[in-house]
Amino acid sequence: MLISADNSALLVIDVQAKLLSGVYENEKLVDNCHWLIEVAQLMGVPVLGSEQYPKGVGPTTERLSQLLAADDFVAKTEFSCVDSDACYSRIQSMDRKSIVICGMEAHVCVLQTALRLKEEGFQVYVVADAVSARNPVDTEYALARLRDEGVRIVTREMVGFEWVRRSDAPQFKTFSLNFLR
Repeated sequence: MLISADNSALLVIDVQAKLLSGVYENEKLVDNCHWLIEVAQLMGVPVLGSEQYPKGVGPTTERLSQLLAADDFVAKTEFSCVDSDACYSRIQSMDRKSIVICGMEAHVCVLQTALRLKEEGFQVYVVADAVSARNPVDTEYALARLRDEGVRIVTREMVGFEWVRRSDAPQFKTFSLNFLR
């Protein structure tokens, strides 16, 4: 099943500045999340960000938060966005059946959110090159478990090309010139 721009949303989970320094390949994580947000915006795909206990942990890294409005972020204390009433109601309000997930940490908030979204009947895609954790083994096993549970594991370029879908799409020139470097 291909990912449709018309029926999907991007969920950016907990890419908070204070936590990033301990995360494996954190610059690559931020770069790839940034790329996904920009492609989502090009294609008109709604984007929602979550922040794990921002009062204590702080906000999303500025590189990502500058791309979105302040109200595009939802604070939570639950690890799964589905278990947070505020976050889950925002996900439901986007009225999209497919949720594309990037962020951190792969084995905690990403995994729990993806599994809970799947339980709730969503088509869930986790972007393998746009998730990470402090320990790369945790990311490896989180992705393996998610795949075993029926969550689709994709790459950022898979998402981008599936959202664009055609070389004669109005957005393709911008996509190919600005995002395929």
